[in-house]
Amino acid sequence: MVRTLEGKNVLIAGGGKNLGGLFAREAAAAGANVAIHYNSESSRAEAEGTLADVQAAGVKAVLLSGDLTVPANVEKLFADAEAGIGAIDVAVNTVGKVLRKPIAETTEGEYDSMFDINAKAAYFFIKEAGAHLADGGRIITIVTSLLGAFTDGYSTYAGGKSPVEHFTRAAAKEFADRGISVTAIAPGPMDTPFFYGQETPERVAFHKSQAMGDQLTQIEDIAPIITFLATDGWWITGQTIFANGGYTTR
Repeated sequence: MVRTLEGKNVLIAGGGKNLGGLFAREAAAAGANVAIHYNSESSRAEAEGTLADVQAAGVKAVLLSGDLTVPANVEKLFADAEAGIGAIDVAVNTVGKVLRKPIAETTEGEYDSMFDINAKAAYFFIKEAGAHLADGGRIITIVTSLLGAFTDGYSTYAGGKSPVEHFTRAAAKEFADRGISVTAIAPGPMDTPFFYGQETPERVAFHKSQAMGDQLTQIEDIAPIITFLATDGWWITGQTIFANGGYTTR
């Protein structure tokens, strides 16, 4: 049973930058071996920087890439991670894609892409984690606080993330006899490039005004929650945790 990250093996999908990169560094600092996934060549340089920082902590690390909307690639990701650092104890999926667009203007291609990245990839990540994780392992997926919002523009983003709650609950029951907990974290709008490309300055100011301290969610606010769920928070399973400074709830 994972109660500390010391000597554990952690796989992070989308682990090369932003929240995934921060957690990779924090896990390594806590003594975990880390498998870092990145999606494509456009994010390789940042992922390599994260890898260097993880290796500097004196733990085992491996850098892996692949399009996780293809289930065979997810299967390969877990196999390669195991080959690189050993049997996985903690699997964290930070992968996502955001789109702010009215329903009337959304194309079929955009819909398919959003659901492939936010729902399909998450489903098969949970599936492979269930097949590969050591007993007593942890599966954690990043979703969005928009699951509790009543707003316009984010139909395919919130819609694509919402099935992950159902995947999480089902997996929590199905994997419980092996002591594997399955959870989701729903941050508020995070202060990363992932968010700013979709919003005007006026809407950014509004989002800030809805949370404590008149600020967006910081990745530094979320990484410790991942660590908690992966260690002392082992008894929490099947839940979506809204961590957003009071931005929204339900």
